[in-house]
This record gives sequence, C-alpha cells and structure tokens, in this order.
Amino acid sequence: MEYSEVIGKLKNLISQWDNVQEICDYIILWAVLANASDIHVEALSTYVRLRYRIDWELNQILEYQTFLHQWIVARFKILSDLKIDETRKPQDGRISKTIDWKALDLRVSTLPTVHGEKVVMRIVDKSKKIPELSKLWIEWSNLRLLMKAIKLPNGVILTSWPTWSGKSTTLYSVLTILNEIWVNIMTLEDPVENQVDWVNQSQVKPEIGYTFAYWLRTALRQDPDIIMVWEMRDKETVDIAVEASLTWHLVLSTIHTNSAAETITRVLNMWVQPFLIPASFNIVIAQRLLKRLCDNCKQQISLSELWKETLADIKNAISITPKAELQERVGDKLKNPIFYKAVWCEKCENKWYKWRLWIYEILEITPWVKSMILNWSSAFDINRQAIKEWMISLEQDWVMKALAWFTTLEEVYRAAKSQAE
Repeated sequence: MEYSEVIGKLKNLISQWDNVQEICDYIILWAVLANASDIHVEALSTYVRLRYRIDWELNQILEYQTFLHQWIVARFKILSDLKIDETRKPQDGRISKTIDWKALDLRVSTLPTVHGEKVVMRIVDKSKKIPELSKLWIEWSNLRLLMKAIKLPNGVILTSWPTWSGKSTTLYSVLTILNEIWVNIMTLEDPVENQVDWVNQSQVKPEIGYTFAYWLRTALRQDPDIIMVWEMRDKETVDIAVEASLTWHLVLSTIHTNSAAETITRVLNMWVQPFLIPASFNIVIAQRLLKRLCDNCKQQISLSELWKETLADIKNAISITPKAELQERVGDKLKNPIFYKAVWCEKCENKWYKWRLWIYEILEITPWVKSMILNWSSAFDINRQAIKEWMISLEQDWVMKALAWFTTLEEVYRAAKSQAE
C-alpha cells in the first residue's frame, strides 16, 4: 500500500471510532512505510497527537479524540505483553511483527503523564543487512587509522556519540570484519539490534543484576578474543574494560561525549589512572549522521549568499586540513568551490534529502597526545594538538563532504549547532 492509502485508511478508522486493533496495525504500518525510527503517541489536554521521527526530526501525522487513547494504549500494551491495569509506573516491552517480508522489532516504552500515558515505540528493522565499513563514508586517513586499530590483537576502540549518530551501525560493521571462525567474539548490548552469525550476543538485564560490569567479569572467563560492551556507563565497567585490553583482548565500546578529545577527559573524570589510557586505548572515534543531498534536486548557490562568518569557518577548516587529504577527497572541486542547497524533488519524496552519510573524527594516541593525557591536559588542548598532528576533525570532515557535493552547508552547520548544544 502507498503512504496516502495507509494514512487515509487510518484517518477513516479513527473518525469512525471503531476497530482499535486495526487502528494500531495501521499506525505501525504507516511508520514502516515512511521509514520512521520512532512512533510517539502523546496525550495532551484536549486531544492526542501521533508523531513519527523521520530522518531525526519529529513530524506530526494526525490528531484524534482523547477518549480513544486508553483503548489504543491498552492494545499496544497487549501486543508488547505489558500490564494493562498498571498506569502509574513506566513500563517497557517489545512487539515482534513482520510487515512486507520485513522482520521488525518494536521496543515499547510507556510513561504516565498528567493527561494520560505516553507511548513511544522504537522501530528496529531486523531484516536490514549490516553495511560494509567501506560504505560508511569513513574516508582516506580515517579509514586507514580505523583498519590499523582493529587489526591489533588488543586494546580499546571507543566510539563517542550523542543520540542519532549511527554508532551501532559502525560497531556492527567493524564486527563483520573481525568475525572469523577462529575468533571468539562476545557482546553485551542494550538491546540486541542485529543478530550476527558466529557472535555470542547477550542483552543487558539490570532488573536482575545483569549489568555491563557483571557481564564483563563473566565474559572474561569465557575465553574471548574480542569483546563488545554496548556502553561504558560507570567507573567499574571502564576499569574492567581497560584491564581486559591489557590482558590481550580487543574491546569495542561506546560512551556519551561530543568529541574524541572529550572522551579522554570523560574517562579521566571516572578516576581511571592517566597512564592506563595510552597503554590500553588504540583510537577514539567521534561520529555524526548527516542528511545526504539528493543528486536530482540540488541547486547551486553562490559564495556571496553565505554569511561572512560561515566563509571564515570554511576557509579555516580548509587551511588546517592536509593538502594530500583535500586532494584525495575533494580533488579539482577545491579550485572553484561550489556549494549546493536542497530544493523540491519528487524522486526524494519531497524531503530534499534522501539518504544519510556519516562524518567522523578519529583520535590516535600519539606520543604527544600521550604526554598530554599524562599531564591531565584539557580536552581543548588535546583536540588542538591532535589536529596539528593531522587528525581530521568533525568540522573538517563536514566541510570536505560539502565541497564534494554530498551535503549542504545548511546541514553541516545544523549538525555543528547540535554538537555545540
């Protein structure tokens, strides 16, 4: 069915105040057809609104009467095996469905509000294939650094990320390279988003004490070669992960920070001894997701349309980027810089941006960076030194991708603003 047919059917069912089961099915179906990542069902004072997160932005789809809300919430609770009569406490559940031959996993969360329970469902398409690392826009020197790090027999590879940065895709892609028949790989995830053959995957269950730290201690008795811990949330987890890397294990994990350099100071603030970081860390990655410009509807803009501050930022990013990197990734486009903006287009479904691309910065623990860590230097100083040693920062990667016509400056500096916030 087409989007318009599904949304028309959904509106018709709601207007008739009938068949809650079918209404809920169409709510999920339309989200899948629209490639939404989340469904939000929110009770407000006078109505209930249905919103979908599409390309990281929430879009309101429709509104309906409040008296229907309790029945729709009850239906989603039944599907996710939650307690229908429990409305005072948040609950978490899961719905497994198959739509258009796609195996879907919906992670359901309910939350009491003053106007009724809010339901949010994260949609995970289990049928999607894990992309190859070469398809993730990790370019030239960044790709060489990452491949060098994952070929080492031990050490920590840490990815720093905010929400919606594609970190799970990066980690799974790395695992597919490391996944050999003679290697024992163990993961603890929250939750398991993709099932990978030959990998021992487990899911965290904090309600029974099955935490990241507890799993790590147990995993080290399972003769692992490679360990992936979904997130380093506390000092105990970090300490065990560092210890595991020092005892000849390769450890992959993530942490909540805005940049690679901030990851170093965050780990130091968890009271990890400074000398352990250079000894155990191979690289630290920071990444973001951008919207990729549709080739069919991009429209050239002149440099005179840009703000002076924007031009200054672009020139500064180019000036500190190694010439070999610029030549390899931008080529002759640098001689006559052209930027594009997004316009109306049917082929990308009028969204202006059709696909996604990743941007990265990868911090290598060089001798200079090592000395700065040992001296408790600030994230600002570590970042400045790393760029002097030819680290490609997130901003440099953004600008080069705009110069290569993969995205727009508007999207680049939207991401820059979200990072600053």
